Amino acid sequence: MEIATVVKANGGCEADRRRLHRLRCSVKDYDWGKIGSDSLVYRVYAANSDYQIDSTRPYAELWMGTHESGPSYLADADGSNGEMSLRSWINENPKSIGQRVLEKWGCDLPFLFKVLSVARPLSIQAHPDKNLAKKMHKAHPNLYKDDNHKPEMALAYTQFEALCGFIPLQELKSVIRAIPEIEELVGSEEANQVFCISEHDEEKVKSVVRTIFTLLMSAGPDTTKKIVFKLKRRLHMESQERQLTDKERLVLKLEKQYPNDIGVISAFFFNYVKLNPGEALYLGANEPHAYLFGECLEVMATSDNVVRAGLTSKPLDIQTLCSMLSYKLGYPEILKGSRIRPYITRYLPPFEEFEVDICDLPRGASTVFPSVPGPSLLLVLQGEGRMSTEVSADEISMGDVLFAPADTEIHLRSSSDLKLYRAGINSRFLYPL
Repeated sequence: MEIATVVKANGGCEADRRRLHRLRCSVKDYDWGKIGSDSLVYRVYAANSDYQIDSTRPYAELWMGTHESGPSYLADADGSNGEMSLRSWINENPKSIGQRVLEKWGCDLPFLFKVLSVARPLSIQAHPDKNLAKKMHKAHPNLYKDDNHKPEMALAYTQFEALCGFIPLQELKSVIRAIPEIEELVGSEEANQVFCISEHDEEKVKSVVRTIFTLLMSAGPDTTKKIVFKLKRRLHMESQERQLTDKERLVLKLEKQYPNDIGVISAFFFNYVKLNPGEALYLGANEPHAYLFGECLEVMATSDNVVRAGLTSKPLDIQTLCSMLSYKLGYPEILKGSRIRPYITRYLPPFEEFEVDICDLPRGASTVFPSVPGPSLLLVLQGEGRMSTEVSADEISMGDVLFAPADTEIHLRSSSDLKLYRAGINSRFLYPL
C-alpha cells in the first residue's frame, strides 16, 4: 500500500506532478495466452487489479501505458475513483514527461510496455514503418488504428522462443535443397534462382527472396493443404530413420496447432530464436516475426498496427505483408544488457522511443535510478521493498506498476529479493552526443 508521504511545501499540485503514481493496468485474453495461474500476466494482473479474476481464461498480455486499446488508470488520483487515465493525467500535467519528449512526441507516452505469456504461437506478422502506417490508417482506420510505426523489443523472463527475420543466404540455399515441398509450391525456376545469387549482391538477394516468399505465401488453400500434408507425411517417415532438426520438429508442432496453414511451411524461411531469461531481441519496422512460447517483457513505440500472414484465424493481409518486408537476411542481434550501476542492467535498442532496465536487488540492498529528463514506467515482478523520491514514498510488491515523471530520482530498498523493470525513453535520445 502507498504510504503517500507527499511533501506539501512546494504546493499540492506541484508535488502531485512530481511524485510516483500507482497504476491499474489493462489485460488482453487472446486465445494464445496461458491459462489462469500458469500465466505470468494473470499473476501480475491479479496483484494489480481490484477486480475478481477468472482463473479459467487465457491471460496473454498486460498493457502498461496510454494506448487507447488498453489504457492504464491512476489508482491514486484525488477524487477520480480510479477513473482517470494516465493519458488524461499527462494531458493535464504535460511537464511530467519532460520538455524534450513533449516537443518530439506531444502530450503522450511514446512507448507501450507489456507483459506477455505465450502458450502457443502468435501470427506471422510485421509492423509497418511510419509512412506506411499513415497510409494504412487513413485507408482502413478500423483495421489499422494507429498512424505510428511499431519497433519493439522482447526481453525474456523465462526461456522464450520466436521466429524472427529471414535466415542467412547459405542457410536458405540449404532449406531449398532439403525441403522439396517449397520448390513444388513456388516452381523450380523461381526456387533455383536462390542458387545463382551471391550475398555480396544485396539488392539481387532481396529481389529473389521477395519473389520466392511472395509466391509461397500466395498459394491457394487447396494447394497449401496438399503440400502441408505431404511435408508432414515425409517428416514423420524420415523421423523413423533420422533425428529431425529443431526447425523440422517446430514445423510439425505448428502443423498440429494450425493445420493447413501456409505459415507452417514459411517457418523454414525464418530464424528460430531461443532466448534465455535476461536476453532480448529487437525488431524494426517491416521485419517478419512470430512469438512461439514463453514469457517476456515487451516494449514498443505506442502503436497496435499488425499485418498478419499466417498461423492465425484473424484476418490476413498477405499481399501487404509481402510487399512491405525489408527482406534483410541474417540472424538477429541478441542483447544481453549492460550493467550501468550496481544491481541495474540496461537494454538499449536502436530506437528513440524506449529502453528497458532490470533491477535485481538482493534482500536488504539499495540502489538508485538517477533522475532523467523523461518519464518511466516501473513494474515489480518479484519481492517487496520501498520506493521513494523527494516527495513520496511507496511500499512496493509483486504486481505494482508505477508512473515516474521526468526529473525524478528514485531510491529503492528491498525487504526481500526484488526484481523490478523500468521502461523509459532511450538514453541516446535524452542525451544526444
